[in-house]
Amino acid sequence: MTSGITRPATTEHWVRTWGASPQAPDSSVSSIEPLENATVRQVVRVSGGGHRVRVRISNEYGGTPLTLGAASGAVAGSEGGDGEGSPLAVTFSGRPFTTVPAGAPVLSDPVDIPVAALSRLVISLYLPGRVDTVTCHGTFHALGWTVPGDATPHASTPADATPMPAGALLTAVEAQTATASKAIAVLGDSRVDGIGSTPGADRRWTDLLAERLLAREGATPYVINQGIGGNRLLNDGIGTAAVARFDRDILSTPGLGHVVIAVGNDVVFSFAPRTEETAGFLDMFPGAPVTVDDIVAAHLQLASRARAHGAKAYAATIAPYGGSEMYSADGDKAREQVNAWIRSSGAFDGVLDFDAVWRAPDDPTRIRDGLHMGDHLHGSDAGYAALAEAVDLSLFD
Repeated sequence: MTSGITRPATTEHWVRTWGASPQAPDSSVSSIEPLENATVRQVVRVSGGGHRVRVRISNEYGGTPLTLGAASGAVAGSEGGDGEGSPLAVTFSGRPFTTVPAGAPVLSDPVDIPVAALSRLVISLYLPGRVDTVTCHGTFHALGWTVPGDATPHASTPADATPMPAGALLTAVEAQTATASKAIAVLGDSRVDGIGSTPGADRRWTDLLAERLLAREGATPYVINQGIGGNRLLNDGIGTAAVARFDRDILSTPGLGHVVIAVGNDVVFSFAPRTEETAGFLDMFPGAPVTVDDIVAAHLQLASRARAHGAKAYAATIAPYGGSEMYSADGDKAREQVNAWIRSSGAFDGVLDFDAVWRAPDDPTRIRDGLHMGDHLHGSDAGYAALAEAVDLSLFD
């Protein structure tokens, strides 16, 4: 097999099958140290399959042009970080190298790597020159390493590879399919990004939803996680504000058919008590507090923008967080008001009632025992599994 770049145009379709929202490598997130003469190797699990793939590389938060000296891809073997057979070269406009301008992404040529649904890909990117600012994804739920020199031709990950604390440069994998497929793109915060789930085990609720959809004949299994831990709808902080990154992370998704809005941090941070424990964390989140009306208006904007692109729009209710350091009675009141509107407004094509799934029967301000990671704010593997199991799959028929 060789990389495919000379085939004539066909009626086949591209659909995104994996994603990670790019972030600036600032002090608020896990980030990658400057790199030079090194290979970034990452293993990602696709949701749905296809008979060819292409990858999106981001320099959107880089201050200078980024040179990719080489790139390769392979289906991951049983050892996780190693590919099955020799990796295939990934090219860009027919060349084995490319320069990505500061502030821009680049999309590779199609590569003849057939991928089955829920399979893992090893993507390796060689950086010959110094990269001081590495566009990243701060919550890393995959496996990844940096390797000295050019490791793109090699299937195995060497012993001197260094584990990565964050995702780097790779922000999407897209698959080519013979028939039109629809993707479910999920805009979210840390509860979408899966904080509290087992790293490298694909236990976020979006991962588990893809598994459920695949098992149900006729339903799309393409589920794209565009969550950023700490993200808000209306203000920057950890990651660009969700309303600002919506076009890039959601509306530009090939094959987009469904959009899920699941961002609850505007309530959490706007009403959080300022204590000795929370002060340093809250200082990372500039911007004026927002109101319930502000949050409602943001949801309506995003739903309208999704429908203008031919996609259906869904909203998730905000799950409880009583017992966490961020909790306040005023915040919980605002959360209940937003949730009541999401459920009753008729503004969406469907509602994912995550509040109803997680709230404790004896105290609806708290997550029920066993479903949070211990901080009363983020889910455990069991908690995210409960969310995935509660989603009505018929919404995505």
